[in-house]
Amino acid sequence: MIKIELDAAGVRDPELRDAYRQCRTINAQHGKTFYLATRLLAPRQRPAVHALYGFARFADDILDDLADTATVEQRAERLQQLSTRLFHCLVDKESCEGDPILTAVVHTARTYDIGWDLFDDFLASMRMDLTVTDYPDRQALERYMYGSAEVIGLQMLPVLGTVGPREEAAPYAAALGKAFQLTNFLRDVDEDLTRGRVYLPADELAAHGVDRELLTWCQANGRIEPRVRAALAEQHAITRQVYQQARPGIAALAPPSRPCVAAALTLYSDILSRIEAIDFEIFGRRATVGKPRRLVVAAAGIGKAWGQRMRSRGA
Repeated sequence: MIKIELDAAGVRDPELRDAYRQCRTINAQHGKTFYLATRLLAPRQRPAVHALYGFARFADDILDDLADTATVEQRAERLQQLSTRLFHCLVDKESCEGDPILTAVVHTARTYDIGWDLFDDFLASMRMDLTVTDYPDRQALERYMYGSAEVIGLQMLPVLGTVGPREEAAPYAAALGKAFQLTNFLRDVDEDLTRGRVYLPADELAAHGVDRELLTWCQANGRIEPRVRAALAEQHAITRQVYQQARPGIAALAPPSRPCVAAALTLYSDILSRIEAIDFEIFGRRATVGKPRRLVVAAAGIGKAWGQRMRSRGA
């Protein structure tokens, strides 16, 4: 399958093909829901999506996987080194030899004209995670999410293609990236607390009498507290609204890409529904979408994707 994808994408160089293979492996291992959705894309599109995911994951691993072995200063230096190397490879057109993830993502950026500014904004938000552990209000959280989530949607847009000007589809792509991340924030409150972070606006929590201390109590006792449930329900409703803002953007995409994005939206929305179904008991358990449901969504998407490809070929 990977050979078919790389051939379809016109990737011939052996070193570059190996770089894309490594990114695909990273996506398959760490982003199962996202990876499943990518199977609905045309083969020629998939390597680029895997490269973008691989780069984002690589930066994220510097933050979290090295947390127990490297200081904040050391991780900040690693992120800066990554940023500098990417800039030199992408903008100054220096060689990325010896770094397969950068090799793949730089090739993708050049192929699809993805600007350096989107990578720079992403890395700026990653640096925030080194020192920022709480967000006083939604405005502060929005600033973080622009770089950590919205730019991912904007990076994906040229790979997916649009039926009109890209700038008209951009707000929807950004909103979908934000919706996915807000879903993760709700699902991962317990895990994020363990890492010392709270990705929910402090003032909106405080309106329900909730603070970090109460969240920590819930974590320690493995159960929800009524005030926390009410606060999470409010965040849940806000996230639903963001999905509704993003949904019309599917029609702005090139038809062959629509089944993939629709499936991703459905699967992440299902995570949100699962959080509600367990009555926000997110401490000590993880809200997940079962494999049967994922397969049902994927099967429906495969049928639509094939139909779109056949229509595109016949046009």
